[in-house]
Amino acid sequence: MTLASAIFMLAGCGAGKDNPGRAYMPDMGESRAFETYIMHDSNAVTLDVAKRGGNAFYYNGEPVEGTLRIGDELPYTLPNDSSGYRLSATVENPIKDMSVMEMPEAKRIYQINCAICHGDKAGGNGPLATAGKVGGVANLTLPIYVEMTDGTMFHSITYGKGVMGSYASQLDRRERWMVINYIRTLQPTP
Repeated sequence: MTLASAIFMLAGCGAGKDNPGRAYMPDMGESRAFETYIMHDSNAVTLDVAKRGGNAFYYNGEPVEGTLRIGDELPYTLPNDSSGYRLSATVENPIKDMSVMEMPEAKRIYQINCAICHGDKAGGNGPLATAGKVGGVANLTLPIYVEMTDGTMFHSITYGKGVMGSYASQLDRRERWMVINYIRTLQPTP
């Protein structure tokens, strides 16, 4: 009996590191994980739904239909074209009232991202504008911007307008709405 047990144990250990034996679920040990920030071989990763399967791993970077990415609590689906800009006037600001904690945060975000061009008081006189580094900076206290809807302002921040580029990669949707609320405190009452 002891001899049979010893033989069984030695036979089980003979596989070694190079040959681990049979795997019950091999995809668990060697998964087809997707690494977001690396270059991908176009033979292994495809954006074309028709080419998925086999050796090609389909990945488009979009959340599953009916779900939202983490941090995307306030979806915005208008396209970056003239019709999207026009329709943005109908979009309402989902953050009506900001808490006592949120307003200083909105001011901080504005100071970091916007004041460099628009100035501390949104007058279009930030350091880059007055130094002549960037021309055509909007004075957000003018009537055209005071009367502009929050949705149109959000669209402009999201996709960029004129010489201003998009801030969608720097500010998430909630932060963009918060900045608009802060800008409204700097503007004269219509």
